[in-house]
Amino acid sequence: MKLNLKKPIAFFDLETTGVDVGKDRIVEIAIVKVNPNQSTDTKTMRINPTIPIPKEASKIHGITDDDVKNAPTFKQIAKDIAKFIEGCDLAGYNSNQFDIPLLAEEFLRADVDFSVKNRKFVDVQVIYHKMEQRTLSAAYKFYCKKDLEGAHGAEADTMATYEVLQAQLDMYDNLTNDIDELSKISYHRKSADLAGRIVFNKDGKEIFNFGKHKGKTVEEVLEKEPGYFAWMLNADFPLYTKKVLTEIKLRKSGLIS
Repeated sequence: MKLNLKKPIAFFDLETTGVDVGKDRIVEIAIVKVNPNQSTDTKTMRINPTIPIPKEASKIHGITDDDVKNAPTFKQIAKDIAKFIEGCDLAGYNSNQFDIPLLAEEFLRADVDFSVKNRKFVDVQVIYHKMEQRTLSAAYKFYCKKDLEGAHGAEADTMATYEVLQAQLDMYDNLTNDIDELSKISYHRKSADLAGRIVFNKDGKEIFNFGKHKGKTVEEVLEKEPGYFAWMLNADFPLYTKKVLTEIKLRKSGLIS
């Protein structure tokens, strides 16, 4: 089933140096932008992560330090990527938990203000797990009846994710062909900061989702314990988490709306 689109949606996949959103880097990115008229635009790029690629990571995606030594850094291509996905909703496989938070970190490190406002996120893995519970290769086999050639290559995984979502729409009558609805089902719990350190409560207020203040509203904590803000900014939290925390503090101070 073709996607019912009101605006473009960018399916993307990252190959990385590891799985730590705050520390690891992208070594390959593939994006398949699907337009409302169903045409697609594809961009795949190797990236020099500026840090060594661990052997464990290379064993998974097959990309070594030598493969990317002459590739551009993310900072060099960040504006081009941001322009390519401008105005797009975002989709991927495990993207809400990993790919989107890491992409946001890379943009911020490159001094590109990546905003998630007015974007919907569709995580094909979450839909799959709620329906069947498998891996991407198994999902591809299950839904598309084909073996996934080139698994753990960014472009192969990205195209497979796009095909799986279309097949999911064909298979499940109760799955609505609407990005807003697919985005809603893609969340286990909606977070404010992508990494899940700050989430929304039932009243739509930002609350901490970790540590001694778990369950408390961010505004309440910042008012009663101002030093917590400085501690988080100086601690090893993702840049996007710090960005959201700062926005909440400025909003509470009346400096932004």
